[in-house]
Amino acid sequence: MFNNSSILITGGTGSFGHTFVQMMLAKYNPRRLVIYSRDEMKQWEMAKLYVDEKRVRFFIGDVRDKDRLLRALDGIDYVVHAAATKIVPTAEYNPFECVKTNVIGAMNLIDACIDRGIKRVVALSTDKASSPANLYGATKLASDKLFVAGNSYAGSHETRFGVVRYGNVMGSRGSVIPFFLSIADKGELPITDPRMTRFMITLEQGVELVWHAFEDMEGGEIYVKKIPSMKVTDVALASVPNAKHKIVGIRPGEKLHEQMIGTEDALYTFEYPEHFKILPAINSWSSDPNRIKDGKKVAEDFTYCSDNNHEWMSMETLKSWIDQNREKIGKI
Repeated sequence: MFNNSSILITGGTGSFGHTFVQMMLAKYNPRRLVIYSRDEMKQWEMAKLYVDEKRVRFFIGDVRDKDRLLRALDGIDYVVHAAATKIVPTAEYNPFECVKTNVIGAMNLIDACIDRGIKRVVALSTDKASSPANLYGATKLASDKLFVAGNSYAGSHETRFGVVRYGNVMGSRGSVIPFFLSIADKGELPITDPRMTRFMITLEQGVELVWHAFEDMEGGEIYVKKIPSMKVTDVALASVPNAKHKIVGIRPGEKLHEQMIGTEDALYTFEYPEHFKILPAINSWSSDPNRIKDGKKVAEDFTYCSDNNHEWMSMETLKSWIDQNREKIGKI
């Protein structure tokens, strides 16, 4: 579906965008890959990687600016929405700005995509949108709801919207593994709570989940990848084996365990071999056979949390991954 198609990625200079572009060019032959973001320096640096690649284009713009979105979306077939204000403390101290990007920006993109006749849109969500405990999570929950409802809002237009949700991305910029590696020479790593657990997913798995969503969606589905968990103390040991650990306490708005599906979503959640799918509660879409396909309904009290996960990543597996990816960890 992507061959000879034009795809736009909002927030495309981030960790996901870098990996998405690399994988798209390797597997498909798109007509255009448009990187839409507001940071000119990040675009300048990323453009150096694609000097001889005419299919990759760059477009300065902000999802807060609907007129600019309408211009950027001209001739686009598919959109991946990765733009967000996502650092938890930043959102807590700058709440108006977080709402403008994560909520108003989502509204702008939905309107613009419908008006431009975009075929399909996949928005990136986060575990923090499930039973949110901080402003970032609350804005992403609102964003998820907007994209789900966008399928009804589109009316007779053919634009369809879906969402993918996943947790901690291994080695991405600003995440815990590059942070631990950056202070390895200090001999001591700060641990928020020794009980803390996190989901573990690679950027490549995130891209593959987005591809699956584009191919599978009827509109309004939230896709949740099945991925392993780890204790934060084990992540620290795998990253810097000989460092001491200093317990510093949980930061404001931070959860002890990540949750991607709560009990409130269990009534509409179906299980598949490699993922879960939360169907929309509106318009009886949760009973639509075209959306359910071969899914199996989960139990009414089902939750998908990093502490009750059936799959766990070993320290040896993470050590091996770090050794193989050390050169690019934290770089994109």
